Amino acid sequence: MSTSVDSGTAPPPDSVDVDAGRLDGASKARIFLILAVIVLFTEVAPMQFVMVSAALRQIAPTFPDQGANINWAIIIFGIIGAASAPLIGKMSDIWGKKRMFLTCGALFLIGSVICALTNVWLLFLVGRGLQATAIATATISYGLIRDLMPRRYVPIGLGIASTGLGVSALLGPLIGGYITVHYSWRAIFWFLAGFTVLMLPLVAAIVPESTLRVRERLDIVGAALLAAGATLTLIYLDMGHEWGWGKPSTLVWLIGGLALLALFPVVEFRARQPIMDMKLLFTPRVSVVLGVALLASFMIAYQSYATGYMTQTPPADDVKAGVLQATLAQVQQQTGHPIPAEAVQVSLDPGYSYGDGLSLLGYATHVALAQSLVAMLLGFLGGLWIRRSGGRWPLVTALAISALAAVAYAVTSHSWATMAVISAVYGIAFGLYYASVPNLIVEAVPAHQQGISAGMLGVMNAMGTAIGLAVATAILNENPVMAHVSVGGQAGPPQPVPMVYADAGYEYTFYFVAAAAAVALIGAVAMRHGRTPATGGTAY
Repeated sequence: MSTSVDSGTAPPPDSVDVDAGRLDGASKARIFLILAVIVLFTEVAPMQFVMVSAALRQIAPTFPDQGANINWAIIIFGIIGAASAPLIGKMSDIWGKKRMFLTCGALFLIGSVICALTNVWLLFLVGRGLQATAIATATISYGLIRDLMPRRYVPIGLGIASTGLGVSALLGPLIGGYITVHYSWRAIFWFLAGFTVLMLPLVAAIVPESTLRVRERLDIVGAALLAAGATLTLIYLDMGHEWGWGKPSTLVWLIGGLALLALFPVVEFRARQPIMDMKLLFTPRVSVVLGVALLASFMIAYQSYATGYMTQTPPADDVKAGVLQATLAQVQQQTGHPIPAEAVQVSLDPGYSYGDGLSLLGYATHVALAQSLVAMLLGFLGGLWIRRSGGRWPLVTALAISALAAVAYAVTSHSWATMAVISAVYGIAFGLYYASVPNLIVEAVPAHQQGISAGMLGVMNAMGTAIGLAVATAILNENPVMAHVSVGGQAGPPQPVPMVYADAGYEYTFYFVAAAAAVALIGAVAMRHGRTPATGGTAY
């Protein structure tokens, strides 16, 4: 660690050969086997998100005192993962990418076992925090692919790595849905532990270690500032709707986080060996890509959230029937006498037009499947396109489709069939976006800054996700569906229907993320970077 004044970053020794260990003479079969193992290993993080989100209702009774705090089972994963990704990325630059790849897997395995066994809420959160280090496997995978793959395969490999091989996108919802129906929620964590136990020896045996090392000490001060600033800011974004956005006790988290993030470049500019070269971070070829990623993540996060909730919400008639039955039961409990159903009138104000009552498994097969398949295909095709013409045009195309898809979600029918068609088209944007952005970062930074640069990209994606969902939560909570109940002609006070929102709430948020995608599109169009064929990491 060093915080002494120095104007530059210690460069890697001239003797380091960035092509040492590259698989230029390997067969295609070996190259793609290594790529497949790397990609499969990174899929454990998105796969767990799908599964644990689906099981949250089952997990809650095990920790009955937590109430709404049960959502921290999801929140802590994103916060710890985003805060640790840059640090782990830098560690992979210094100590070895495969070594940190395996370390993240071992920590995820330990966390999975803790979550599967414990009945103590604090220990459960510790387990989730350990699992969160798996988010950094995507960060590390970009560096492994850059260091190991023959240059001509790097753009394609990054495209495939970013969209995956279908384990998380396709099998995740199917397996998660099956487990939540037939087994205890603990089986999900045992499944994740088993998957990791299977993958760890495969990674150890098949994936070579990158020979590239950065000969410098880890900048603890810079890492702490970045991690703490990101953590405090994400806590505010994730919890502000419950704590009150404008309350002083809530704003403390935001102000503290932003202050630490603002202090981060000030300290790093003065460090002899900063966690990341600040001059590089603020060059347009890096900063513009990170800004675009922040804005694009609004749509990525909200699209998945909205389509899942809207299609899995029960139809309005079912909700009214549920309110009716609850009212009948309440009246009988209070009076000791049943009343006829005709004596109770229930109406919803406003009504809503979405709601298909799909299960998680139904959502996966009816809506998410087509989008995932298209995204997987476009990740590969996007890599080919990027190799021929660079990452800018695929990114422009992705953002244009994202903006149009968001508007289409807002103005068209909200049935699952319509959403499935729009989602399939959006899969083009999803695949092209995740193929282009990692390639643009690889082309923008030197090899010895790859891990931390990909980690910063992870922070921007996490920040964008948190901001997008925070705005969505605020808008949806301002547009509740109210149940009006009349018993024997006597109307009671209207009550909000939990987790059901007016069409306008979803539609306004789709317009918001469309606007964010449009701003990102302007940045991508103006971007000078990514206009020439991708080199696989030699452009810098």
